Amino acid sequence: MPYLFTPKSACITQCAQPLRFTVRPNNPILFHYISGVLILFFFRLFFLLSVVNEYVFMVQARGIQIRENVKNIGAQVLEQVVRGAYSINGTDYSYDFNFSESDALPTTYLPEGFTYLPSQVCPERLPTMKGRLEVNMSEISLEEVERSLLEGKPNIVPGGYWKPTDCLPRWKVAILVPFRNRHEHLPILLRHLVPVLQKQRLQFAFYIIEQAGTEPFNRAMLFNVGYKEAMKDLNWDCLIFHDVDHLMENDRNYYGCTDMPRHFAVKLDKYSYMLPYNEFFGGVSGLMVKQFKKINGFPNAFWGWGGEDDDLWNRVQFANYTVSRPHGDLGRYMSIPHHHRGEVQFLGRYSLLRHSKERQKVDGLNNLNYSPLVSRMPLYTNITVSLSRKLAPIADY
Repeated sequence: MPYLFTPKSACITQCAQPLRFTVRPNNPILFHYISGVLILFFFRLFFLLSVVNEYVFMVQARGIQIRENVKNIGAQVLEQVVRGAYSINGTDYSYDFNFSESDALPTTYLPEGFTYLPSQVCPERLPTMKGRLEVNMSEISLEEVERSLLEGKPNIVPGGYWKPTDCLPRWKVAILVPFRNRHEHLPILLRHLVPVLQKQRLQFAFYIIEQAGTEPFNRAMLFNVGYKEAMKDLNWDCLIFHDVDHLMENDRNYYGCTDMPRHFAVKLDKYSYMLPYNEFFGGVSGLMVKQFKKINGFPNAFWGWGGEDDDLWNRVQFANYTVSRPHGDLGRYMSIPHHHRGEVQFLGRYSLLRHSKERQKVDGLNNLNYSPLVSRMPLYTNITVSLSRKLAPIADY
């Protein structure tokens, strides 16, 4: 019914009656208008939260950097004071000023000209591993990268399989890359990383796990799919979980199975080369196959951006494993700039993380179902899969 309003000047006996205002029900135009406004509001809210989350990481990284700078300045002042106090007649007495053992770089890399036999196991610290790399993020076509990497190197076989011929590979490593709509990033990653792994003398192959369909991106489930498909090809020793937009800056960041579980991407340029928080396990990480099976893989329930790496960290801790990280600047990575909006955030991740331990038994490799489309490309194996929540049912826990 229409609104009813009684003016004050005409109020005699109705002044005690409440003011009534009624909107006509079942108005389709008004309903659709309000619905559209609400949808637009929540869409903008999700985008804003994504931006704020990235900004918080940046601020946190800046804070850590300032704290480290202050600590270093304090250490330098302390060194001068102690040297002055412990100096007699111009002779300095010994004092240990090594405040950060993690900054000490290994110095046992083999010298130039070192030779080894094809019948010997490949060393871990080869003279071909020089250290700091030039990072080229200029865009290039996949065809150009294929021509460049395959020219004169016929031992890269379709599917991207490679192993050294001048020594026996110490480790067999599967590189798993979750993928959707990043066609400009993939050639850059392959151009950069394939030569590095060859210099490290690892037997390796790339598996690009591409999500089809319209569901939110599920990075964790793609890794589980990649693991299952990779193990059908070869009895791999270890797995590297690698984002397509991360480029290492040091070829001595060894991708073999040593010291796994391992978090490789410790210092990201987008976080001012600081670790955002101690449990951060994102970007590039690795586990041995037996470790990955023991923790039941990644969780499948994280739809959208964020949370799955934190859950993996929890699973590793629950299995009593200790995560290692590269020392000093070995773990530096650069991120390829994005030309499009990122994936929507998964706002339910905090609720799931509170129940990581209970879900670990029922959500992972053991409840995964999928139907892949596998194709062998010159430099990698492509696994296309359409994901949905029905493919990973979770029993009550």
